[in-house]
Amino acid sequence: MGIDDAQTRPRARIIVGLGNPGPRYRDTRHNVGFGCVDLLAERWGIAINDRRRTTALGQGYHNGLPVALARPRTFMNLSGESVAYLLARFGGRPEDLVIVYDEMALPLGRIRLRARGSDAGHNGIKDIIRTVRTIDFPRLRIGIGGPGISGSVDHVLGRFSDAEQPAVSDAILRAAEAVECLLAEGIDIAMNRYNTDPRPEPETDNEAAESVDAMQGREGEE
Repeated sequence: MGIDDAQTRPRARIIVGLGNPGPRYRDTRHNVGFGCVDLLAERWGIAINDRRRTTALGQGYHNGLPVALARPRTFMNLSGESVAYLLARFGGRPEDLVIVYDEMALPLGRIRLRARGSDAGHNGIKDIIRTVRTIDFPRLRIGIGGPGISGSVDHVLGRFSDAEQPAVSDAILRAAEAVECLLAEGIDIAMNRYNTDPRPEPETDNEAAESVDAMQGREGEE
C-alpha cells in the first residue's frame, strides 16, 4: 500500500491580515494588516476571491509550499472567528499562522516579528488568543505610532497623512518581505533580519557639532 498523500504533504501556512471590513475603514491605520496580505497576494499571484461568512481568502503556492492568504470579514474584535474557521478548514495548528496587524506601541514604519506573545491590549489578538487558547502563534506587527493628543480609537480608525504614506508603504513592503523570509528560512532568521530599523538614526545637534569640530580639526592639521 502506498502512503496517503494527505498525511505527507505539508500543511498550508495561513497568513491573516487583521482589519475592519467595508469601505468606511479602507486604508485606515487599523487595516495595515489587510495592506500586507494584499501585497503578498499581488507578489504571489493569488486572488483573494473566496468569500466565506467570516473570511475572504485565496489559496496558492509560494516557493512550492501551500499558502492561504486571508482577510477577516468580521470586525477587529471578532477576529478569532475567522482564524478558527481557517484552522478548521486547512487542518492547521496555531503555529501555522502568521497574523499581521497594527501596533501603536511601535513607531510609524517599524515592524516587529515574534513567535509568540500576549495581546498587549490589541483587541484582534485578544480574540484570537481566546479562540485558539494559546499565545503560541507567530505574529507580525506594523508600527502606526501613538495617538498623540487624539484618542486611541480615533487614531486607529483614522487614515494616514500624505506625509506618513512613504513610511507606511515601506513598512508594508518590509512586512511582506519578512513573511517571505519566515516561510523560506524560518522565524529566527526573519526576526534577526527584519526586527531592526533599516533607516539611519537622525543626527542629533551634538553629533552635528562634533562632526563640524572634527572637520575643522582636520583642516587645521593640513
